[in-house]
Amino acid sequence: MPTTDNNGNIRRTILGIDPGTLLLGYGLVETRGPRLSYIDMGVLDLRREEDPLIKLSRIHTEINRLIDCHRPEILAIESPFYGKNPQSLIKLGRAQGVAIAAAMARGLHVFEYAPLRIKQSITGNGNASKEQVCQMLYRILNLNGDRPKHLDASDALGAAVCHALQNRFEDLIPSSPLPNGLRQLRATGVGHKDGAGHKKKPSSWESFLNQHPDRVK
Repeated sequence: MPTTDNNGNIRRTILGIDPGTLLLGYGLVETRGPRLSYIDMGVLDLRREEDPLIKLSRIHTEINRLIDCHRPEILAIESPFYGKNPQSLIKLGRAQGVAIAAAMARGLHVFEYAPLRIKQSITGNGNASKEQVCQMLYRILNLNGDRPKHLDASDALGAAVCHALQNRFEDLIPSSPLPNGLRQLRATGVGHKDGAGHKKKPSSWESFLNQHPDRVK
């Protein structure tokens, strides 16, 4: 369950996973109100393990270790890239399924993000390279030091940051029941790209209501 700090900000820990049967990346961030801070990232190296079932068992064990160590409330996992060959896709799907099952068994809320969406969220470019994603994450999280040896780790961190950015207004939602218009808004998001015929994205619920009084009954 989320907790609050001394200032009343809701604290959440997000576990990001980049699934794989050779290298499985993981990354963790904490959100505290509007703040986003780095916790950890790394990889589970499975390259020396030949038995595919043992690999899945080790993935399950690692996810549980991360949950025990960091107590996340949310799992943000990258979906398999469908451009890969069928055999690779099957292996990735199995790794992803084991990670999701392990997280759900421990009560985490699970969210899946396509690689393109993660890259867009972090860099603004869905075709960004792994190196560009890593570089931008270091800027967003104010990290110093060497980049990770395996970029699967920063890819997983990107999934966690992507979820945090996609849900950055979540803590502004009141605890009392929402009007139907705002329930729909929470599910679909607000705003469009600036341009002819489009309004700018509201900066708060109050400004949204002022612009759209017909949305609340």
